[in-house]
Amino acid sequence: MSQDIVADGLNQIMNAKQIGKMDIVIKRCSKVLLNLFEIMKAEGHIDYEVNKEEKTVSVKVIKLNKCRAIKPRYYVGVDGIDKYMRRFLPSRNFGSLIISTNMGLLNHKDAIKNKVGGSVIAYFY
Repeated sequence: MSQDIVADGLNQIMNAKQIGKMDIVIKRCSKVLLNLFEIMKAEGHIDYEVNKEEKTVSVKVIKLNKCRAIKPRYYVGVDGIDKYMRRFLPSRNFGSLIISTNMGLLNHKDAIKNKVGGSVIAYFY
């Protein structure tokens, strides 16, 4: 367990996926992690439910190849998003790069459309 809740949550999902579990219970969560899960849910990769009494998140993997946090969290302008897309994603039309902007967490397509940059948080495909 580290201090980075986003990296811990995504690592727990990948570790469970590697051993064949598709249902995971994450015991530590934050608003950033829940916003990231919301983006992943909107794209159809996972489904999740929050248990507010126990402060846990149960995640069900639907179709997910890889999800990782990016460390260190590089700042990227709207012009430099393509560089990180080529570095972390297998193809231009495959996967999502999550960027923390002043408009909240956005995937790379929305960040380019809104012409905003920010810190690169994670990627998944």
